[in-house]
Amino acid sequence: MLAPVHPGWDGTPRPDWCTGVDDLALSYLHLLQDRDLDDVLVVGSSLGGWIAAEMAVRDAGQRISGLVLIDAVGVYVESEPIADYFALDARAAAELSWHEPDRYYVDPALLPAEQLAMRQGNMATMRLLAGEPYMHDPKLLRRLRRVRTPALLVWGESDRIVTPGYGAAYAAAFGDGRLEVVPKAGHLPQIEQPEATLGLIEEHLRRTGR
Repeated sequence: MLAPVHPGWDGTPRPDWCTGVDDLALSYLHLLQDRDLDDVLVVGSSLGGWIAAEMAVRDAGQRISGLVLIDAVGVYVESEPIADYFALDARAAAELSWHEPDRYYVDPALLPAEQLAMRQGNMATMRLLAGEPYMHDPKLLRRLRRVRTPALLVWGESDRIVTPGYGAAYAAAFGDGRLEVVPKAGHLPQIEQPEATLGLIEEHLRRTGR
């Protein structure tokens, strides 16, 4: 299993050439190529789901056999706008992100200085890579129809950053996409409902693996 930290996150350096989500997608495809990996299930959450979708539309070598997008951003759906995460304070972000916000909310004032600085650095990198246009690639939605790789979109029922309606439109755009909604979960169902989320991923892996 590969679980990379995106360049510019968690204190890692960001190369000057890495200025967009497409750069991350190509970098990870090059990683698969360099390691001669195929029959790969790509799983991404939120921004990571966007990266996974961008990888799929560029996967000329057909190294990816399955996709799992968990409450992903990345496309524009006129009727289901993405919440402006950059404009939210920590409390408001928790209210939109979690099914049980009181359980997961963390007051930034209580964080150690090093952890707070890392969070601020992550946000600055995300703003650089995905701030304009905000959290989407205007061309991605129409490009997904050519992706025949089976795509599972897992969505928290209570997500108000990107709603299940947004997820349904995202799934419908794929050549072979389906949506599974997880009850009692928000933007990160893998944290709030790990057993249900992992069960869906494992089932998709069995269905798509070569």
